[in-house]
Amino acid sequence: MVNWVSNVFPGVLGRVCDRPCEPACRRGRVEEQPVAICRLKRVAADYKSDISDRLPTIPAEKNGKRIALIGAGPASLTVARDLAPLGYDITVIDEGRVGGGMMRTQIPKFRLPDDVLDEECGYIESLGITTRYGERVNSLKELLSENYDAIFVGTGAPRGRDLDIPGRMEASANIHLGIDWLSSISFGHINSIGKRVIVLGGGNTAMDCCRSARRLGGEEVKVVVRSGFKEMKASPWEKDDAMHEDIPILNFLVPKEFTHEAGKLTGVVFEKVKAEYDAKGRRSLVHAGEPDVHIPADDVLIAVGQENAFPWIERDIGIEFDKWAMPVVDATTLRSTNEKVFFGGDAAFGPKNIIWAVANGHQAAISIDLFCQGLDLQTDRPGPHVTLASQKMGIHEWSYDNEISNNLRLPVPHAEKAASLTNINAEVELGFSPHLAALEATRCLNCDIQTVFSDALCIECDGCTDICPVDCITFTENGEEADLRTRLNAPSHNLTQDLYVSGELKTGRILVKDEDVCLHCGLCAERCPTGAWDMQNFLLQSAKAGVSCSRS
Repeated sequence: MVNWVSNVFPGVLGRVCDRPCEPACRRGRVEEQPVAICRLKRVAADYKSDISDRLPTIPAEKNGKRIALIGAGPASLTVARDLAPLGYDITVIDEGRVGGGMMRTQIPKFRLPDDVLDEECGYIESLGITTRYGERVNSLKELLSENYDAIFVGTGAPRGRDLDIPGRMEASANIHLGIDWLSSISFGHINSIGKRVIVLGGGNTAMDCCRSARRLGGEEVKVVVRSGFKEMKASPWEKDDAMHEDIPILNFLVPKEFTHEAGKLTGVVFEKVKAEYDAKGRRSLVHAGEPDVHIPADDVLIAVGQENAFPWIERDIGIEFDKWAMPVVDATTLRSTNEKVFFGGDAAFGPKNIIWAVANGHQAAISIDLFCQGLDLQTDRPGPHVTLASQKMGIHEWSYDNEISNNLRLPVPHAEKAASLTNINAEVELGFSPHLAALEATRCLNCDIQTVFSDALCIECDGCTDICPVDCITFTENGEEADLRTRLNAPSHNLTQDLYVSGELKTGRILVKDEDVCLHCGLCAERCPTGAWDMQNFLLQSAKAGVSCSRS
């Protein structure tokens, strides 16, 4: 449930998250790959027991406040999840027949099966909310007239960017916008494509398009990108999966023209470019001085970006828009210039990812709760809750596993490629078994366990220094940080990681600990004869609506 309270969609995110947490994993500082945090969250979701009795209890009597949520994607459903248990009357409106928003229409089922999404949307829909699915909002002014106390807009970025180059109109029958094409597959309107397919774009949508095309009959599917391979916006694992399915990625090619004969697409002409950088490191793409390249194609999928579209929001209802036609939204409160209207996810800040939308949903729920109580959205906003608790159970015993595994990151099992490419609904990534998950989890360096040092108890016996397996503890004279880093027992190269520096000890020296290389193994605390070291569990709980907010 810890997973569900924070992430809201653990089974979904355990499959398709962009993994912003993994670059921060300290395992990645001692070897190439971090702990597979994302895939471990999937295991927790896939192998859970029935949780229906652990879902929040909904008050029998509502609090009298009505909230409308436009869109049934991750941001809106997070707002619903946070506010429904507080007694709010929640209505979710979406033109789709079922909840999930673009998680359902834009992510192929071979990555995210419907039953996973159905289950996790169902948990929220069971919290006493009203769903008006199959209904399109054509006027925000009209919705405001229904006297809702607040409205949240979580409609995503539903419009794909097009390419206005020669041949686009003449060959339009075989040129498709990627997100619309993926939606058509999801709704069952498309089940085939030509044998030769070009996918234009280097993001995750392009990877979904090319892999879907392989499953719908594409035999020669190519991804063509204007940037270099490393600069592509697609996640590294998404690129790996595409290449594993025999899809080449061609870089530094800019589309110039769609070629066609008698109204039928025949291919795309590309200009070859190269990257050049100025004195400030800014990149520009310039002509490479080589001939243009023509790649034959039966179909082209354009996946070069997404845009927001708000034709249904009138410009005379107090909502300001910027020069990019995006609503002016406070980055903290998520409120627009109309005090009753809040935005979140892609609708607020443009295309990002699911976990970002969930985070926006949590913050918007706090703001709506404060607003409905007449409180200030900034000064009355709750902060996170932090606790530290000793893990000591005996002289040499701790309530956490401090053994460090030397295993490299374990690969996640996949379905057999030949079989996967014949069924667009068959999930490719099978996930860890509980046994593999336990092995992967042993790679964790226990970031939640903090080494807490007491200056007053230290007798400077140097026992902790002697036993530390990575030499991260140093007793030395005080000095400026740059100077201290040169006098540590182990080199301190990561300047982004702060050093722990104790107060002055009895001899006038200080203790310096380099957290960058600490394994949190607890050997320093075990060796210390005076208890100057303690291993304490650190828990950060982000604020949620109603949990830390004052209730009127």
